[in-house]
Amino acid sequence: MRCVDPVRNPYAPGAGQRPPELAGRGRELDVFDIVLERIARGRPERSLMLTGLRGVGKTVLLNTLRSQAINRLWGSGKIEARPDQSLRRPVAAALHMAVRELAPRHRAPDRIDAFLGVLKAFAQRSAPTGRGGSAPKLRDRWQPGIDVPAASGRADSGDIEIDLVELLSDAAAVASDVGTGIAVFIDEMQDLGPEDVSALCAACHELSQLGAPLIVVGAGLPHLPAVLSAAKSYSERLFRYQRIDRLDRIAADQALCAPAEREDVEYEQKALDLLYEKSGGYPYFVQAYGKATWDHAPRSPITAADVRVAAPEAEAELAVGFFGSRFERATPAEREYMRAMATLSLVEGESGGPVRDDMDAAVPTAEIARALGRKPASLSPARDALIKKGLIYSGERGTVAFTVPHFGRYLRTQPA
Repeated sequence: MRCVDPVRNPYAPGAGQRPPELAGRGRELDVFDIVLERIARGRPERSLMLTGLRGVGKTVLLNTLRSQAINRLWGSGKIEARPDQSLRRPVAAALHMAVRELAPRHRAPDRIDAFLGVLKAFAQRSAPTGRGGSAPKLRDRWQPGIDVPAASGRADSGDIEIDLVELLSDAAAVASDVGTGIAVFIDEMQDLGPEDVSALCAACHELSQLGAPLIVVGAGLPHLPAVLSAAKSYSERLFRYQRIDRLDRIAADQALCAPAEREDVEYEQKALDLLYEKSGGYPYFVQAYGKATWDHAPRSPITAADVRVAAPEAEAELAVGFFGSRFERATPAEREYMRAMATLSLVEGESGGPVRDDMDAAVPTAEIARALGRKPASLSPARDALIKKGLIYSGERGTVAFTVPHFGRYLRTQPA
């Protein structure tokens, strides 16, 4: 029997942190390779949207796709959308980075400077002045680190939709000059404001019509398609949507066993059975339970008993770092709403069987109101606030679901 050394623990339960084995995502990587190759050959392709619950590895996959683009010598930039921030500045910074990667291979420095002038104009152009024609506030006067004068008459109208279409078209032309492409990666895309979403859809529509070598790869919560559709009706046909879900049993076992084998450590089958039961196949939970189990296992092979001993530590860490931090952001009224959701996710099994925890199912808002003895309209502020905070989402009209897997189970352990 070999000792299990905690110093050599390979598992990585962290936000956006790449696991030692990216299991179960081969199809998504292959699809993106095909997209890049088709664009390189001048074939039409759609931009890509990754959707899924928190903890399924969307950010990790987004970063991996970006690495694929970089390996093909594409220009790339990545941003994380925020509800309180316009798209203008971050997308300008992302395109600045992307074009800087292409500049050394471009034969006409003047073309690069011309684009940077347009980029600077776009970045510096604030939204139209407010009431009374007041000037932009000091915090809105942003100076990007671009050493060329701002251009005039291109991407500087102040209308984000017009400006973004022109800016991305010019960026794509620069990439075309060097026989490559540009990929812009946007995480937490559901947090973009309505005007920015509309502008992004319009820009992607224009680029697809032109066959321009620039794509947007977004990642967001399950209701991202609804957000895009609300902005532009044609968005359903504009993007390729890929739902990122929990790992199946084979992939979850691979995520645990492959890095362990590289450290000469093995798992008993019953240990893997229990780890899958505990984690539900969610990549973040697989890493959390794997790390805790490794730290507690005295020797190889790791047993089910090791998992049972380690599970409380993994659950305690998840309760603080994964669930608790989100729960603390909610007001008392919002917590009451979520507790009702958690209770309603306990449903009776088929044919009157035992009660089961349908953790990721959508719950009708009418049932939540009935459970709380309230009128549905009176609960709208709490629901809307929870959606804005990213704690729940509405995938279909009249229903809501948690964005965080196992959140209902966590809430039922918390005192009222």
